[in-house]
Amino acid sequence: MPHAVARLRATCLATSPTRPHLDRGEPRKARCPRCRLIPSHCLCALQPVVPTRAGFCLLMAAFEPLKPSNTGWLVADVVPDTLAFAWSRVAVDPVLLALLDDPQWQPVLVFPAEFAAPERVVTELPPTGPEGGAGARPLFILLDGTWSEACKIFRKSPWLNRFPVLSLHPDQLSRYRLRRSTHAHHFCTSEVATLCLAMAGDTHAAQVLEAWLDVFSSRYLRARQSVPADLDDAAHQRLRALCP
Repeated sequence: MPHAVARLRATCLATSPTRPHLDRGEPRKARCPRCRLIPSHCLCALQPVVPTRAGFCLLMAAFEPLKPSNTGWLVADVVPDTLAFAWSRVAVDPVLLALLDDPQWQPVLVFPAEFAAPERVVTELPPTGPEGGAGARPLFILLDGTWSEACKIFRKSPWLNRFPVLSLHPDQLSRYRLRRSTHAHHFCTSEVATLCLAMAGDTHAAQVLEAWLDVFSSRYLRARQSVPADLDDAAHQRLRALCP
């Protein structure tokens, strides 16, 4: 069964009469509908799935589900409890609101502290509150888009104001190579999810997701360069070690 981001992509394709050309170069290449890579570099046979205590709610900017380089897709590949919604300034999906009110989840919005009111900012998972109950699971809300799009979603979603803002302070720089960023400390969605999983105690899932991003990036870049995939590079070896 297609995961949440794949289903959102199908909806975007069905409801958008026009859409940008999101592949680099010409002509547009045929891609595997499951992993979004060209058939010669398909990695569907390697896809890992790791049950986790934590879940993810992806709020995706317009056309983000259609981009072959989107890494929110990779989060949904690995973490079964990943939900994805198209963001809109004028309307909020009632299914999304129901998810955020579900007592099994403890939602927390992941975003840099400097953009939030100080009283909302936390640097670790807050203790479970009365609304979530003793067994509530962490639900990380990730804003999936370009940096400017993520800032817009943060500013123009007042219905998110009731949730704490989790500010991450990783020591490493981003390793993401598929899109350019002017700031090395800006992380892609998959990297942010990896940090969240580690914080929630889902250590193995965090390691697998990190390895999955590296394998995807390796194959994506080699496909762009018309070079065969290297099944024995460090990324593939690490993924095999984590998911024998």
